[in-house]
Amino acid sequence: MKRLKPFYLQNRFFYACIALIVLFVISFIFPRAFNVVKLLLLLLVTLTVLDTIILFAAKNGVKGQRILPEKFSNGDDNSINLLIQNFYTFKVHVTIIDEIPEQFQVRDFKIERMLEASSISEIAYQLRPVERGEYHFGKLNIYVTSVFGLIARRFSYDDNVMIPTYPSFMQLRKYDLMAISNNLQQYGIKKIRKIGHTMEFEQIKEYVLGDDLRTINWKATAKRNQLMVNQFQDEKSQPVYSVIDKGRVMKMPFNGLTLLDYAINAALVISNVALKKQDKAGIFAFSKKVENIVVAERRSSQMNLILETLYNVNTNFHESDYSRLYADVKRNITNRSLILLYTNFETLDSLHRQLPYLKGISKNHLLVVIFFKNTELKSLIEDPAETVQQAYDKVIAEKFAFEKRLIVNELQKYGIQSILTSPEDLTIDTINKYLEIKARGLL
Repeated sequence: MKRLKPFYLQNRFFYACIALIVLFVISFIFPRAFNVVKLLLLLLVTLTVLDTIILFAAKNGVKGQRILPEKFSNGDDNSINLLIQNFYTFKVHVTIIDEIPEQFQVRDFKIERMLEASSISEIAYQLRPVERGEYHFGKLNIYVTSVFGLIARRFSYDDNVMIPTYPSFMQLRKYDLMAISNNLQQYGIKKIRKIGHTMEFEQIKEYVLGDDLRTINWKATAKRNQLMVNQFQDEKSQPVYSVIDKGRVMKMPFNGLTLLDYAINAALVISNVALKKQDKAGIFAFSKKVENIVVAERRSSQMNLILETLYNVNTNFHESDYSRLYADVKRNITNRSLILLYTNFETLDSLHRQLPYLKGISKNHLLVVIFFKNTELKSLIEDPAETVQQAYDKVIAEKFAFEKRLIVNELQKYGIQSILTSPEDLTIDTINKYLEIKARGLL
């Protein structure tokens, strides 16, 4: 029975059988055609046997290998390469069915190719995961048919391979060069105007044309009998914490990813930018309690630690406890820090319930509240209303969009900085805000 497992009859064989049945029926009406039909039946049997022999004569007719990355990047297109080697001495047609992980819910995956005799072909396709975790691949099935196309032989390889899906490290690489650039004008990132001087003194140097006259050090000038100026540098080693709300407000999906995963991807990138700017980067997440804590440090292993911690962020999307967040921040973060709080507020009332705790955090730290536009409302607002129901829906959508802007004004009233952004622009807007804070010396 094991020998019959890779043996599959093709559609062409069944079509030929149906045609022969019809011809046999016709031969009852025209008896002279009966002998011709019997010859056709013999020809079909002969070709089927011959097809079986040429496909099964070689022990390893076709060899397949699935080349996977070490890990997947969440929310990005990840390439999977298939290396197919044809050992037959004739051209074959292959149908590749890869048993991709169940999270993708793809049940009609199929790739068809013609392979030249004794050749190697590389085939690539892409998968876009939308949740972190383990992704298990099944078998790589290759169905081979010859020029007759009556039967197929199956070859199976690479059974049960697991690939972990991490927060978007592809996005991390994308912004890596920007992190060490002073302009950061690519990808729509704006150039921040430098305001004033930071307090971090670097050195006294000779004046050159173009130096700010306000930085002249008159005592050093008198000693050297030539103009000397103070040189300052950006303050370093400032703690930057990405605080991720993993409560039920972050469960809302956009383009397949939840707001929580958007926040995790952005937290990974901003942590890398902060470390490149010589600051300390840390993270923690909260819902009913504060978890997944990485203390802000600047060490070589910090990014790996942050990546692993973000990968392991799990949640049941409970109601978030901001009082617990305030107590933990007050107790554990003693130095003034930049706190980037990724959360979401849909109404002004939901903000007012948490506002006392946000005000408490902002007394000792520079707090930036990052929340999301509901991009699904955009089409409702922009499309003209043609019915009474559509007009009603449009008014409600405009009300929700306006309430988001009211939340921004309410936070500004209490000196709390905020970012209202769409999920796809979250990373860029967060980097802009961080660079603005560094340029203005607000921390």
